[in-house]
Amino acid sequence: MPINNRLALPEVLYILKNSNPFAIIFTPDSRATTAQTQKSSKIIKIISGRPIEGEIDINAIMKSASTKPPPFPESGSDDALVCYTSGTTGQPKGVISTHRNIVVGQCWLGALEWQLSNNDRMLCVTPMAHRIGIARLAGSFSTGSTLILQKFFDPSETLKLIEEEGVTHIGVVPTIARMLLPYIENNPKACKSLVGMLATGEAFPTSLKHSLLALLPQLRLYSFYSQTEAGLISCLKPEEQSSRPNSIGLPASGVEVRLVDQNLKDVAPGKPGEVLVRCGAPGDVTVMRKYFKRPEDNTAVFVDGWLRTGDIARRDGDGYLYFVDRLKDMIISGGFNIYSREVEDALTSHVTVKEAAVIGVPDPRFGEAVMAFVNCKECKNLPSEDDLISHCQKFIASYKKPRHIRFVDQLPRNSTGKVAKEELRKLSKKI
Repeated sequence: MPINNRLALPEVLYILKNSNPFAIIFTPDSRATTAQTQKSSKIIKIISGRPIEGEIDINAIMKSASTKPPPFPESGSDDALVCYTSGTTGQPKGVISTHRNIVVGQCWLGALEWQLSNNDRMLCVTPMAHRIGIARLAGSFSTGSTLILQKFFDPSETLKLIEEEGVTHIGVVPTIARMLLPYIENNPKACKSLVGMLATGEAFPTSLKHSLLALLPQLRLYSFYSQTEAGLISCLKPEEQSSRPNSIGLPASGVEVRLVDQNLKDVAPGKPGEVLVRCGAPGDVTVMRKYFKRPEDNTAVFVDGWLRTGDIARRDGDGYLYFVDRLKDMIISGGFNIYSREVEDALTSHVTVKEAAVIGVPDPRFGEAVMAFVNCKECKNLPSEDDLISHCQKFIASYKKPRHIRFVDQLPRNSTGKVAKEELRKLSKKI
């Protein structure tokens, strides 16, 4: 059960309490955290460094291990990992992934989609504590490619690593790509070896795509849609980035996708619906086996073998998918459904706006109203609220426009780089 070392102590405490591990493996800089997380003497503490009393050196364990491979079980549990979700809509859930999920879903399918070989050198700058990080590790094992890990993301150091290590591929979330962009602009030659970028985590802004590809014409961008629970769902290939820039691509090989309404009935092409995913039986290929110690959530999330993702998307006539919103982020105002993504896109199309995030807040007349948090490119000459609201009405219906706009220096994000809308909801109550 990998834990993200960027989590705050309360978040680590929650995961450890929920998972109840029999052993903890940690680095010396996590000793203080480990001391606060488990008081039980039954917990085995294994350190990758010089041990103190009550700790075991992991190197001593490895040196004393038998060289004989362990017996391969003919039957029994195939469970391999418990990876916790990023908790964007509530408390993180433990997701049980099987060995088959890793071997088939992340080794074979990942290599097939990204076209990786043993000549490639992959740089991983995102935490290894999530399924995407494990996928990078599994991909290296399966293809024989080289994996380069950056302990903490720093854009200037990342650019140095790309140049010095001859990195051919890098895995990112859009936030990281956005932070890298000015450094690439200053020295695009440092990325001459970079031929592939694997991007996931949230929708990849089209303006960011255009900027990157203009600077690095050799770059092949794979923007894909995935979930801790579902694994790889769909991918937009490099040759499709210009023709369908807003799409999240076609379903990955072997992955079935349905879009359904609130009654779980299939919606017509072009209509938004909740994304349901199936790829063999749960735990067999890409989809998780179940949640860890959450029987009520397991009952709710699986429907006749299909996994409910909680995401809303639409599908065009050619089968390409387009992300619309998180189901829990949808705003209902005056009986109309408002998808936060379309309001955010309208806001970020304004020349002064760098980022925007939208939530629903209580409204005495309409039930809910749209509140937008906006981060501008420069602090000087900020647009007025009325300017932005008028701008939005050029792109979306009047009932969808923000009724409240708050300017912020930066948007709160969780440890994976996603906007933490729960934090925005808390902030809205203080305004």
